[in-house]
Amino acid sequence: MGLLHGAWLIMRKDLRVELRSREIIYTTVFFAMACVLVFAFAFVRGGRAVEGAASGILWVAVAFSGTLALGRGFERERQAETLRALLMAPIERASVYLGKLFALILLMILIEIVLVPAVGLLFQAPIGQAPGLLVALLLAGTVGFGAVGTFFAALLVRAQSRDVLLPVLLYPFAVPVLIGGVFGTAALFAPEPNVDVARMMLAMLISFDAIFVTLALWTFAPAMRE
Repeated sequence: MGLLHGAWLIMRKDLRVELRSREIIYTTVFFAMACVLVFAFAFVRGGRAVEGAASGILWVAVAFSGTLALGRGFERERQAETLRALLMAPIERASVYLGKLFALILLMILIEIVLVPAVGLLFQAPIGQAPGLLVALLLAGTVGFGAVGTFFAALLVRAQSRDVLLPVLLYPFAVPVLIGGVFGTAALFAPEPNVDVARMMLAMLISFDAIFVTLALWTFAPAMRE
């Protein structure tokens, strides 16, 4: 069975489980919107948002909701004792990683579809100035964050303090992705959009994505040996 075909089967399984329960999508969307609302009370004064706040708050909400989705996604595998079965299945172990990553990316995209308009409304962010670049930045940042997060979430699935250890390990490695996303988005949200800076940040994010995904695919199988 090919690498991508195995990843497709894992992703389809995860999405079917989520469609039946809708547990992760409801909790992450609610959590992301709660973050945005709390920050809106703190950073909006007289109907106007603090300059530069929208881009940072957008990526903070994406990171926090993504971390929540990561924890709950692998918690299911632990509770049902299905991770061992996945690792013993007649597919490459890298397919398990890719399938989990693809499912997480799709879930985070759904969250961002709700989150971006909310940030635009509450913080008067000009999300329509360069929509193509904004979508590309969000997608590249989501892939990079998910690549690192999926790897660490899989490694920590059997750890007793996994809920504490996951953000401790994840955020230092995800800092380049978050910085690139914040700076690129801030350049687009500026009164005079700086497209050159946004494109430079996008190129940096794509480079990080390639590095993170390659390293994770290379090390996932040896790391998951019992």
